[in-house]
Amino acid sequence: MMFMKYNNSNKSVILPLLLALSVVAGILIGIYLPGRNSQQTQPVRARNDKINSILNIIEADYVDSINRSDLVEAAIPAILKKLDPHSVYIPARDLVRANEPLQGNFDGIGISFNLLTDTILIISTIPGGPSEKIGLLPGDKIIYVNDSLVAGKQISEEKVMGMLKGPRGTMVKIKILRKGVKDLIPFEIRRDKIPINSVEVSYMLNGNTGYIKIVNFALTTFDEFIRSMNELRREGMTRLVLDLRQNSGGVMESAIRIADQFLEEGQLIVFTMGRTQPKNEARASGKGEFKTGDLIILIDEWSASASEILAGAVQDNDRGTIIGRRSFGKGLVQEPVTFADGSGIRLTIARYYTPTGRSIQKPYNNGFDDYFEDLNSRYEHGEFEIPDSIRFADSLKFITPGGRIVYGGGGIMPDIFVPLDTTAITPYFLAVRPQIYRFALKYTENNREQLQKLTQTSEMEKFLDKQRLLEQFSEFAAGAGIKKDPDGMKTSGTLIHTQLKAYIARNILDNKGFYPILDDIDNTLQVAVKHLGKDK
Repeated sequence: MMFMKYNNSNKSVILPLLLALSVVAGILIGIYLPGRNSQQTQPVRARNDKINSILNIIEADYVDSINRSDLVEAAIPAILKKLDPHSVYIPARDLVRANEPLQGNFDGIGISFNLLTDTILIISTIPGGPSEKIGLLPGDKIIYVNDSLVAGKQISEEKVMGMLKGPRGTMVKIKILRKGVKDLIPFEIRRDKIPINSVEVSYMLNGNTGYIKIVNFALTTFDEFIRSMNELRREGMTRLVLDLRQNSGGVMESAIRIADQFLEEGQLIVFTMGRTQPKNEARASGKGEFKTGDLIILIDEWSASASEILAGAVQDNDRGTIIGRRSFGKGLVQEPVTFADGSGIRLTIARYYTPTGRSIQKPYNNGFDDYFEDLNSRYEHGEFEIPDSIRFADSLKFITPGGRIVYGGGGIMPDIFVPLDTTAITPYFLAVRPQIYRFALKYTENNREQLQKLTQTSEMEKFLDKQRLLEQFSEFAAGAGIKKDPDGMKTSGTLIHTQLKAYIARNILDNKGFYPILDDIDNTLQVAVKHLGKDK
């Protein structure tokens, strides 16, 4: 994850949308000709199933041949668009992939890769996965997949995944180029279940403060969280920073089970209600393992859904401190429905409410475009930088048992606001930003043997601090057509240098090398650590 920062003066920078929603809508305008036997009086028959009746008429009488399935596929999203922004249709070809992050696994060979000059470069192998077991190594380059040449073909990442992923137990053949080996090395790999970790990283920030970052909520998230908690407690953790920034949600039950770890028996975590859904409460069991240690939850404008359930439960029960910026504001509950052809819908069946009774679903009555442009509007309005720009109606005010004032009506407002830091953003940084990862990948390949000797993040960072990375990167970017800018480099240099080190470290040490290096430029995390250090 990169901590994206934008310059105040560059309001043309468009923030990416949190969710992508495909919809089909249209208005038919035309000339209506009389039907056959138009001079005869036609009986008027009531048809209750209007959609199927229309499809039947089109199929029987339309001037050209049509594909009924295509019409159905187009009609379903248009119908759901009339409901809410989060009731969606997922075609059969996309449903398996859409469910993978929620299930916490997929079928494949167990590598992470990137494309380096049109070559598939293996960044790492999943521990215990099929590729590691048969001897694939970081730095190997895949040249052939099932006898098809894939190097130098301008192949897309999506196509690579389509070739390497497949049903568990099936085989894929590859040929790789390994540094120091003259000939291509063939491998035959049996695909297997590959975990998708939703706890991206956990480590100690200092002697008593642990850090856990959750990137989404899947069926496996709670177990991953508990493993991380136990490991950190063995290392001396008595305080926890739980990072939910850029976490768009997922399985609600996982968020509820994690909240249970922090709360006393009987405390309300969340409740849901819908037109056909009676009120359903989730309360703490009292069996949580971190009910008393200092707790901070980090959120931002990308934190949504299950993230907001967890943050809201902690905030409304006065259990911890929420730090960051106002969350996305998704308070709708979806139920998956799967059809016989493998497609499915996620239908909104209820709203959820935090323990004080507030709904944090932001309005969507002005249309879906306005709804998904809301974050852009917040940015333009100055909300990411100035908390006073946020105004809540008194009708949205709620009071926690401890007397804190909280608000509903559109996201979780943090207890401590941290503005978006744009001080290091210059036109030069925006120009070279795509080159940072490319340089880190190239640098890693050229120095892999030496870098692999560095097994600790602190060792890695000390080594990289001596390598004059900024000078090398400036030349690299110039070679990509980006003119050198001494003033821009002076302002953005620390940001660029830190990101270069972090990405190089990630290529060798994975996320436990990446995130600790980024701590130095993570203002929100620094505020959290400072807050925990205050004498209470």
